Amino acid sequence: MSKAERTRQFIIEKTAPIFNTKGYAGTSMSDITDATGLTKGSIYGNFENKDEVALAAFDFNLAQVQKILNTEVEKQTTLTDKLLVYVQVYDNFLKYPFPVGGCPILNTAIEADDTHPLLKNKAAEAITDWKSKLAQLISKGVQNKEFRADVNPEQTALTIIAMIEGAIMITKLTGKTNFRKAILQSVEKLIQGLA
Repeated sequence: MSKAERTRQFIIEKTAPIFNTKGYAGTSMSDITDATGLTKGSIYGNFENKDEVALAAFDFNLAQVQKILNTEVEKQTTLTDKLLVYVQVYDNFLKYPFPVGGCPILNTAIEADDTHPLLKNKAAEAITDWKSKLAQLISKGVQNKEFRADVNPEQTALTIIAMIEGAIMITKLTGKTNFRKAILQSVEKLIQGLA
């Protein structure tokens, strides 16, 4: 890594928690300079603008979540257990190195859907990628007869995502972790019911 690449990475790592907690609109240049200890000139010497920092921070936060999920999925042998990883990780996210502020997809989608097209596209791509990964696992389960033949992989994948993201949103809004647990138990039942 060159010095410039290391500096960019440093800025991303230091600002990713701020963008994921405060959002794009709530994160100021002062927040960025305070977090990094760098001047505005140093930030702009490495990034064209705040948008570019925010997009890189989203990618960084998303990569953290994907790494956790991919690592845990790889440990499982059955497709049911691979799908249940999503329930287990989101139910016990504090035991993993999850991004500060929680799920970057939910945080970004809620803030950027009407205000920031570039971030909205990043969040939409993340959902589409997640749906594809889940649908592939479900399709394999149907093909190898671990899951019923009438299971619709895309519909099931979208339902799992909607329930997980809904559980996160409801819990963040109410502060009631028992709501998250109740919804994630429903996701678990859905997955167990695919057989």
